[in-house]
Amino acid sequence: MYHGVISATLEFLDTDFLIVGAGVAGLRAAIELAVSGSVLVVAKDSLRESSSEYAQGGVAVALSDDDEVELHEADTLAAGDGLCDREAVRTLVEEGPAAIEQLMAWGTEFDREGSKLLFAREGAHSRSRVLHAHGDSTGREMAHSLYRKAASFESVRFLSFSSMVDLMIHDGRVTGAFALDSHGDRLVGIRARAVLLATGGLGRVYAETTNPDVATGDGVAAAWRAGAVISDLEFVQFHPTALHLENAPRFLLSEALRGEGAHLLNSKGERFMQRYHALAELAPRDVVSRCIVEEMHREGSPHVYLDLSNRGPAFVRKRFPRIYETCLAYGLDLDKQAAPVHPAAHYAMGGVWTTLDTRTSVPGLYAAGEVACTGVHGANRLASNSLLEGLVFGARAGRAMADAEAAHEGAQPAWSAPQSSEDAIRSLAWRHCGILRDAAGLRQAIETLEEMPVDTSAPITRAHCELRSMHTVAWMIALCAEARKESRGAHRRTDHPRTLPEYARHSRVSLEHPEVAFV
Repeated sequence: MYHGVISATLEFLDTDFLIVGAGVAGLRAAIELAVSGSVLVVAKDSLRESSSEYAQGGVAVALSDDDEVELHEADTLAAGDGLCDREAVRTLVEEGPAAIEQLMAWGTEFDREGSKLLFAREGAHSRSRVLHAHGDSTGREMAHSLYRKAASFESVRFLSFSSMVDLMIHDGRVTGAFALDSHGDRLVGIRARAVLLATGGLGRVYAETTNPDVATGDGVAAAWRAGAVISDLEFVQFHPTALHLENAPRFLLSEALRGEGAHLLNSKGERFMQRYHALAELAPRDVVSRCIVEEMHREGSPHVYLDLSNRGPAFVRKRFPRIYETCLAYGLDLDKQAAPVHPAAHYAMGGVWTTLDTRTSVPGLYAAGEVACTGVHGANRLASNSLLEGLVFGARAGRAMADAEAAHEGAQPAWSAPQSSEDAIRSLAWRHCGILRDAAGLRQAIETLEEMPVDTSAPITRAHCELRSMHTVAWMIALCAEARKESRGAHRRTDHPRTLPEYARHSRVSLEHPEVAFV
């Protein structure tokens, strides 16, 4: 039974299809499902607060005259460090061009020079294939146009300012979800034929992150409690260049800045990346993040610097207006000054395991976007593939869910919250499950999290729900990272520095089988 002050106010809603999350993946699925029945999209915060909204860099797609899907496929496989699912990658790059053209037909405006689309080049891409909107607001532009399209259907409704408490289960099948209403004083059971998790990322598990406050891993944690298989959660991508100013958020300074010629400088004002990698600033993200950490340790400095002043006056203001204005608000003029930067948790390659049509291991439950693990990203995501993944697999989710069976009411699951603070969990994850890891730190994280007492009488609030999610996800990251005794992609073990062929497999863990297996 649920405990707490709101347990007596449980109410029920009914819909054919429930989508938890209002980013690119969730909105694209809603559009696809609109002709198949009633659709309810539940956003944890406002409809403008999602990871998609914060995606500055762009969307990668093989649409330019000198590009091919085979080249996009090869670049994605190379970045994934031997762990990408080839069929999933092929699906992404082959279905991507038509998905982007459809998005443009719905009103999305990507940057152009005259009538010709502008393509930028980013780290680890062999071609210029990254589309941008308004310079550095690509995710926002895509999400807004998808929302306008979804909202044009009478069958699609939106419920904002709600927090998912748990999934609803009946006879081993997901039949809906429990959520808090906008005021946080009423528990609502939403019954549905099929549920899509499109909840985004888990970056708020870490003390340093570029993610919005809503990215607390709720979808992964809820899927785990429902018995779903979780895969590759040890692979967390740390963006190399988050703004590192006192009293400023860890605002992401896009990969595209380095693609446009930005240099990384140490505390002495010297470029250093060429000492670590042949591609210098254009090396893959995981490489750049580790090199920055090594340079910081070598120099004894709290950050390094990202400098684009070499591009001349007003370049950043015109090319990256959102980044420029945000930094200027904190007293930093990127056209004249180098920005202090530090790596921060940015993207989860792993998540809820799914098939190519987004089905999880639990009937009635689907997942798409960052919360899912299709195998597209392998051990390290290729820059700007995430928005394309949300678009392609969001559409696939809609098609797969359309034939779901009728729903049945599910029982209320047990409720408890860890007796800890959010800061304690985030600090623990950053220290022991961050860019550099070892067995001792990972084991300490696992033991500390497992020994945290729980409170079964805690009120059901958004804060407690998020704390429970972060606790579960941090524990799973540590568990999977400890089991993978090698270094691969974004997972770097200082005590196991080599990449080993026997670990060219995916980690899998579930509530029923909590011991990590590799398949």
